[in-house]
Amino acid sequence: MKPTLPDASAGIGLRRALLGALQEAPAGAFDFLECAPDNWIGIGGKYGAALEQLSARHPITCHGLSLSLGGVTPLDETFLARVRRFLDRHQVALYSEHLSYCTDDGHLYDLMPIPFTEEAVRHVAARIRRVQEILGRRIAVENVSYYAAPYQAMDEVDFVNAVLAEADCDLLLDVNNIYVNAINHGYDAHDFLARMPTARIASYHIAGHYDEADDLKVDTHGAAVKEEVWSLLQSAYRLHGVHPTLLERDFNFPAMPVLLAEVERIRELQRAAGRAEIPVAARG
Repeated sequence: MKPTLPDASAGIGLRRALLGALQEAPAGAFDFLECAPDNWIGIGGKYGAALEQLSARHPITCHGLSLSLGGVTPLDETFLARVRRFLDRHQVALYSEHLSYCTDDGHLYDLMPIPFTEEAVRHVAARIRRVQEILGRRIAVENVSYYAAPYQAMDEVDFVNAVLAEADCDLLLDVNNIYVNAINHGYDAHDFLARMPTARIASYHIAGHYDEADDLKVDTHGAAVKEEVWSLLQSAYRLHGVHPTLLERDFNFPAMPVLLAEVERIRELQRAAGRAEIPVAARG
C-alpha cells in the first residue's frame, strides 16, 4: 500500500502536456500528483502507460470535472462505478469535485454557479451523500469561482458551510477562488477564509489568475500564482493548519523548473507554519 499523504505535502497537476517532464522530474521534486479521472478512465496506449508509471511512483489524488453535483439531471451512477474502480486501482486517498453544476440536457463544458438557497443546499447535499455512498468513501467539494450569481438568498460563505454540514463531506479549499471571488463580488477574502470550517478541510488548491481589470479577476490556471494569493495561503495555514496543497496549472506551461519553484514555495510556507507552531483554530 502507498503511504498516507502527509499534511505537509505539495503537489502538481498531472496534465498530458507535462507527462514527459513529470516522468523525468528528480526524486522529491513534488510530493503527489492530481488528475481528473474523467480525462483518464479508459485511456490506454502511451498515455495510459505513463499514468500507470507515475501512479506507481507517486501518490495520486483525484479532482473530478463532470459529476455536476448541483445539476438536476440524474447522477451518472454508471460513471461513478467506473470512478470507484479507478480510485481503487490507483489507491487514491482523496477524491474531490466542484460545488457547481455542468450539465443541462447534456454537458455545458463549464462549471456553472448554483443558486445560494436553502433548497439548493438540500438538493446538492443529497447528491453528495449519494456520491459518497456509491464511491464508498468521503469526498471533498471545492468552493468554486463564479462571475454571475443566479440567485443569492444567503451569502456564499454560509451556503458553502451549509452544504458541507448537510452532506457531511469534506472541503477542498481553493485559495485562489476565494481571492478571485472576493475581488469580483466585493467581499473580504480573509473574513471568508476565517469562516471556513477547519475540521472539514482536507486539502488546498492554489493557482494563477488573469487580471482583466482592478475589479475583475478570471480564474484561468494559466499563470503564475499572484503574491496576494500566496499571502492568503499563508493565512489559511495559520487559521486552519497545513494540509496537502496542489499547484494548479492547466495551460501556458512554463519550463518545469519554474513550476517546481512554485511547488517549493508551497513547501516553504508549510515549513514556516510548522516552525511557528501556530495553534490551529478550534475544530468543529
